[in-house]
Amino acid sequence: MPDSETGFPPLVLTFAASDPSGGAGMQADLLTLASMGCHPLSVITAITVQDSLGVEGVQAIDSDWVADQARCLLEDMPVDAFKIGVLGSVENVAAIAEIVSDYPDVPLILDPVLTSGRGDELASEEMMHALRELLLPQTTIITPNSVEVRRLAEFDDDDEAPLEQCAARLIEKGCEFVLVTGTHENTPQVVNTLYAKSGVLRADRWPRLSGSYHGSGCTLASAIAAMLANGLELPEAVREAQEYTWQALRRAYRPGMGQFLPDRLFWAREDAEVRGDEPDPPRAVDVRGTH
Repeated sequence: MPDSETGFPPLVLTFAASDPSGGAGMQADLLTLASMGCHPLSVITAITVQDSLGVEGVQAIDSDWVADQARCLLEDMPVDAFKIGVLGSVENVAAIAEIVSDYPDVPLILDPVLTSGRGDELASEEMMHALRELLLPQTTIITPNSVEVRRLAEFDDDDEAPLEQCAARLIEKGCEFVLVTGTHENTPQVVNTLYAKSGVLRADRWPRLSGSYHGSGCTLASAIAAMLANGLELPEAVREAQEYTWQALRRAYRPGMGQFLPDRLFWAREDAEVRGDEPDPPRAVDVRGTH
């Protein structure tokens, strides 16, 4: 939470690739964290050639440079949360895993970006193996979509693998919570489900929005990091982050020829027209009965 004596906001350190379009990656993280009252610290893991249509190329940053960026910041400032996105290489996964291991009390939010919105591969099998073995055991919450959670749980040959079974596999690896987003599932509403070792903690249902979005996963994971850094308990942080993300997507705009970009500063444009006539989101279903 903000330090009452110094007056500075919560600090969130994000590890991510740069996205020149500003739709996803580091730029999405910075916009989201700042929009939600945090001061973002940034470690670039890769540079990309991409636009709103898709990713044309990825160049990983040398792992020593990644480590040096992070160590320099962490030796200077306290961090309230870590957020991890595209990592770029196996070496970067290992370097970051070593760094965050020195801060076991800092919540770690992992967005397992395996492909771009268009389907461009962003993580090799070797990188996914390293992620499972080195980062999952240190992760507070991972935020895969249903396709990603099945791949990470190694159900690649079974598209119908139960999501709860996939989440359980990730929790067995040491991850504390798994939030599976349901945008890729064939359901009338988008159902996002939060799992813990005890089972389902909450299931939130949201109206489906038309269009294809660039950076929605980055926005959600960064919003969770921001809410945790601001002192919310994890289930409520997940709920508030979904609300923010849904509103950003509801007001998305399309400046290029590809996907829509979430409007992460929607609250600053109260008089702006909402795209379409989307209904207000329904209240969440909290299976614990405490919401």
